[in-house]
Amino acid sequence: MPTVIKAELHEFHHWKFRFRPATAAPARLLVLLHGWTGDENSMWGFARRLPPQVAVLAPRGLYSTPEGGFSWREILPGTWGLPVLEDFRRSADELIGFIDDWSRSEGMSSTQIDLIGFSQGAAFSFSLALLHTERIRALASLSGFLPRGAEDLLTGHPLAGKSVFIAHGRQDELIPVEEARRSVALLKGSGAQVTYCESDGGHKVSVDCFSGLTDIFR
Repeated sequence: MPTVIKAELHEFHHWKFRFRPATAAPARLLVLLHGWTGDENSMWGFARRLPPQVAVLAPRGLYSTPEGGFSWREILPGTWGLPVLEDFRRSADELIGFIDDWSRSEGMSSTQIDLIGFSQGAAFSFSLALLHTERIRALASLSGFLPRGAEDLLTGHPLAGKSVFIAHGRQDELIPVEEARRSVALLKGSGAQVTYCESDGGHKVSVDCFSGLTDIFR
């Protein structure tokens, strides 16, 4: 997991989040999406690695989990395991609505946003990109997977030309590396511009993959 670094907590409507404004032009918005049982602090360590022209938003997932922390989908009986794309639809729609309302109140442009998702947050990032394609400029999937059901939407080549970075460890004990390789093949087949970094690590982002991650958001 990324190192947890806390920042000032903000609230807007029912959303809780961290925010780092851009300090250089042209400003654009990047959203950090935590994994299962994470929260708005879980990925904040990435903020200091991103270029100054990137404004960073880290929202908290909508659903509490029994283990503590939060999720981007509701866990119902019999739905454990890898979620499908439709499981994320409500969170995707509500997150886009929140970003629109909040950015408007701040006088910011959010016509297009970038995404970095870890684990479940990576699956949620793919879901956002497929359900709100016109809103997503580039995304990174870290130790994640393309949710089932995405294949049907990818046949229309909605992500053609979009930049996608995928990083995964061969020793990942939670999400097998085969999931990442499957994602790469499907996304390349749909026309996305995919950069893939595979390391010997586990369920975390390796040092070797960090440079490629930050490159696509410059």
